[in-house]
Amino acid sequence: MKSSRPLFKACLAVASSAMVLFTAAAFAQSYPNKSIKLIVPFPAGGATDIVSRVIAQQLGTELGQSVVVDNRAGAAGVIGSEAGARAAPDGYTLLLTTSSTHSIGPLLNPKIPYSPTRDFTPIVYLAESPQVVIVPPNSPIKSIPDLIAYAKANPGKLNFGSAGTGGIPHLSTERFLAMTGTRMTHVPYKGTALAMPDLMAGRLDLMFDSISTALPHIRDGKVRALAVTSAGKSSVAPEIPPLSQFVPGYESQTWFGVFGPAGLPQPIVDKMNAALNSALKNPAVLQQLAKLGFDPVGGSPEDFRKKMASESAIWKKVIEDGNITLE
Repeated sequence: MKSSRPLFKACLAVASSAMVLFTAAAFAQSYPNKSIKLIVPFPAGGATDIVSRVIAQQLGTELGQSVVVDNRAGAAGVIGSEAGARAAPDGYTLLLTTSSTHSIGPLLNPKIPYSPTRDFTPIVYLAESPQVVIVPPNSPIKSIPDLIAYAKANPGKLNFGSAGTGGIPHLSTERFLAMTGTRMTHVPYKGTALAMPDLMAGRLDLMFDSISTALPHIRDGKVRALAVTSAGKSSVAPEIPPLSQFVPGYESQTWFGVFGPAGLPQPIVDKMNAALNSALKNPAVLQQLAKLGFDPVGGSPEDFRKKMASESAIWKKVIEDGNITLE
């Protein structure tokens, strides 16, 4: 009898595993059978919220259920992100967020109450949006080579604005400075809306800003664009050269992605990934994203996981080399 116990336990383990797989597969076939909540950790009306509503509408069509956007703003995205991490792993509560909460925030604030890797299941890398390097309309600096040459000849004399310390525009500028061996003076603002008038008036020398907010001012002639921070030309503004043309290897994008909580069953991940990739191919969605300044991406959960890892490594180096803190 004793010799048969290990065999019995092994058979029981196999049977239990098979039952779990069968249950997950059966659940996936019936999923979703009710509405899905899509948490957005930023206020209504912002870029992430706008993207989420475009995606939610089409995703609901793909899945045959309503997808409701739930804005949980506060603490620079931490409150909503934590809510997404603590949700039940059943596919009915998901999180749509950005690199600020999952690539940069945890590096600047070690006290964040979630791990971007351990507490979430990546589903899809939705879209990305570059920044654009802008200067006042009457600036003598006409190009990136002009900018680099002047900055090298006048260390610290140029000042650059940002929407706040530690944000993507600030870190994008710091990466540019590190890669070009130049030095400028940082002037942080509490948002782009406060910085832009000073740039237009020439009180700031330059700024890296989200293309979605800068493009109207560029097209109205209120600021001049020198380059975009995408690896190649942006589909939104193909007339603006990529910064990598002048600084090889440079790239900086704000990414947008969808996560589930940790432990989300793989069949649910696969079904949601397929639905989101399909939504990103819809002509109406593509048109809306283009108007907002976003380039759709898509791909597998593993693609998304690798992107997150590479982005975190880049920003960790920028933050450490620049000794950047939120204090």
